[in-house]
Amino acid sequence: MKSFRKELWFEVPRRRALLNITPEVEECLRESGVREGLALVNAMHISASVFINDDESGLHHDFEVWLEKLAPETPHSQYRHNGAEDNADAHLKRTIMGREVVVAVTEGRLDFGPWEQIFYGEFDGKRRKRVLVKIIGA
Repeated sequence: MKSFRKELWFEVPRRRALLNITPEVEECLRESGVREGLALVNAMHISASVFINDDESGLHHDFEVWLEKLAPETPHSQYRHNGAEDNADAHLKRTIMGREVVVAVTEGRLDFGPWEQIFYGEFDGKRRKRVLVKIIGA
């Protein structure tokens, strides 16, 4: 059995963004040499997320609107967590969108359903953050 680990680093210049990281994960899979197995992709920061969905701009807009309704950024004073930082909303958004995904690897490819793509969700940007890709298999 093979085991492969790589960190992907992102620095989003604004507070929030959804980045399609499928190509980067596919490159990790190629590097790993794994043909059959599993790929784990997880955010290594508590204010960021990794999730699977459709890469469609209208949906991305809908996520932004929905997440702001559930956990609005402002007023910052509404959150007890906010003191030294102003990112309580980012922690909540991450909880909603999830920490990680696991994708089957079949014949050397990520085994997705129709339209599925892997996204990095940044909810408290303007600094470097990392995503862990761990691939195991044969």
